[in-house]
Amino acid sequence: MRVVIQRVSHARVDIDGISSGEIGKGLLILHGIEDADTTEDADYLVKKIVALRVFDDSEGVMNLSVKDIDGELLVVSQFTLHASTKKGNRPSYIKAARPEKAIPLYEYFKKSLSVAMVKETKSGIFGADMQVSLVNDGPVTIIIDTKENI
Repeated sequence: MRVVIQRVSHARVDIDGISSGEIGKGLLILHGIEDADTTEDADYLVKKIVALRVFDDSEGVMNLSVKDIDGELLVVSQFTLHASTKKGNRPSYIKAARPEKAIPLYEYFKKSLSVAMVKETKSGIFGADMQVSLVNDGPVTIIIDTKENI
């Protein structure tokens, strides 16, 4: 499971011109699932994300988590995070999980984040054509992959 996490002052995901999810200060999480992923991968990421210290404290040091600041989360499914570009110029998505496996893991991940944050995690819709807009604060962008040590 791979995530790209962006610290944002605002983020929104639209589908057909209608907002599916919108947050203020918090984290935008682009979420990719591969065939080898399990609920253990999701659990690891949830713990890591809610505790990740990427928000400034009163001294201006990144020392606070999204939970510490009572921030918000927006999760957007993105199978293209598992694109392989080693061969040729057309990305291969062979490692990305098929919807029958990915959708339950995506829903589990969102629900687990909501439980950990004790508030609703906003999201896009799995497999939809989405337009994501954001104001990256910092900018701060973190990549976490449960199968690689990044």
